[in-house]
Amino acid sequence: MVKKAVKVVLDTNILISGVVFGGKPREILEMTKTRDIQGVISPVLLAELGEVLSKKFNYPKLRVLQVENKIRKIFRIVHPINQISIVRDADDNRVLEAAIEGKCQFVVTGDEDLLELKNYKGIKILSPTEFLREEVWKTEVLT
Repeated sequence: MVKKAVKVVLDTNILISGVVFGGKPREILEMTKTRDIQGVISPVLLAELGEVLSKKFNYPKLRVLQVENKIRKIFRIVHPINQISIVRDADDNRVLEAAIEGKCQFVVTGDEDLLELKNYKGIKILSPTEFLREEVWKTEVLT
């Protein structure tokens, strides 16, 4: 048995909270740095992160690029081929697409529409509190 890090898409709202505010989202973001979990992201989600940091939080372009480059270094970038339309917000569908393409076990989000799903195609959808409380990320995955 080989223990591999579970693969997780962190919704943009979790990435923003982790970068800007801290708390549980930052704790989960730090877990990607230490390789306790493998973060998965798509170019669309990365672009959304940069846009929100710039427009909503007035991050200067250089700082946005620094954050994006750090994410690129520690996250696995996937390029979803198939588009889905499961939830009403197109951005939420992009999160699920990245999780499917990355063969993720989890999506961590604060988005109520996604959280209501609870599970999509075997991918558990959890809040940061649920993800950390249950320590589901310590699950052993066989290779």
